[in-house]
Amino acid sequence: MKYIFMVAGKGSRLQPLTLKHPKSMYKLDENTTLLQRMVKLIKKHDAEADIVIVTGHMHRAIEEQVEGVRFVYNPFYEVTNSIASLWFAQKELDTDNVVLIDGDIVMSDELVQEVMCKPVDRPLVLLDSSIKTDGDYNVEVSGDRVLVMSKDLENYYGEYAGVTMLDRESASQMRTEMNLMVEEGFYDQWYENALVQLIFKNNFKLYYTDIANYEWTEVDCVNDLLQAKRIHMKEITDNN
Repeated sequence: MKYIFMVAGKGSRLQPLTLKHPKSMYKLDENTTLLQRMVKLIKKHDAEADIVIVTGHMHRAIEEQVEGVRFVYNPFYEVTNSIASLWFAQKELDTDNVVLIDGDIVMSDELVQEVMCKPVDRPLVLLDSSIKTDGDYNVEVSGDRVLVMSKDLENYYGEYAGVTMLDRESASQMRTEMNLMVEEGFYDQWYENALVQLIFKNNFKLYYTDIANYEWTEVDCVNDLLQAKRIHMKEITDNN
């Protein structure tokens, strides 16, 4: 399977911590950064993993510290969002199974093994139904399908967990819609908004997997950094 990490952003909400260090390079222990941990877990559970990292802010610092992956650089990270980062890596979408991962996500070993490294035969997003308030990017559903994803939902089923999993057909559809949006000047959008456009325009069938029973966090604030470290250190302790 192919895994594409989005790590081009400046981590503005964590400044001043991220002024000189990308948040994906936050150290969970003396030898392991947030991004290194996720890459290591994927390789542990998918021996044939093809991992691509889309960089931007402080890209050289990331490229120097993560081995065994390929890099794509978004030189316009200052004025764009993740849809532009994925646009630069769009040829990587031509594959049977691709997992798009926000670069500030930390997941438990169990979650990576049981969910993220499993091939899919239909497009889906990961969400956490235990988060009903103060979610960052949220998902409303009907049955087993996603109705909409948005930052502006007041009532929703769960928070988007920063991971989208696509089969070849859905990846192709998303690539087409992403290109239309970028051509129309919507390069300041999240790539997930291309999926939302497909739902509204084409009745695109997007499904979800609920990961409420797993440990994970999206790193947007200092408390999230501490939670990421707790997840990491707990597994080290349990394995010793």
